[in-house]
Amino acid sequence: MASDIEAARLLVWKSAALLDKGQRNTLNAAYAKRFAADAAMRIATDAVQVFGGNGFNREYPVEKLMRDAKIFQIYEGTSQIQRVIISRELFA
Repeated sequence: MASDIEAARLLVWKSAALLDKGQRNTLNAAYAKRFAADAAMRIATDAVQVFGGNGFNREYPVEKLMRDAKIFQIYEGTSQIQRVIISRELFA
């Protein structure tokens, strides 16, 4: 889980660094958004499994984190749209 978070953080930082330099960051931003959203969902799923049946109970925060992680995959450009952007940028 920690390595996925670190990888997502580095992708975001790389995208931001390109933007700070005045360079196009479309491809790197799509990489970061897609990876971070999918990683958040994987990590939330793993966290729910760590809690077992209680992972779905509203008494524990992982239940809400899982719902929030799913939103990242569909809000502000779905992960599927990010894949389309990545392929367009790679093959254009």
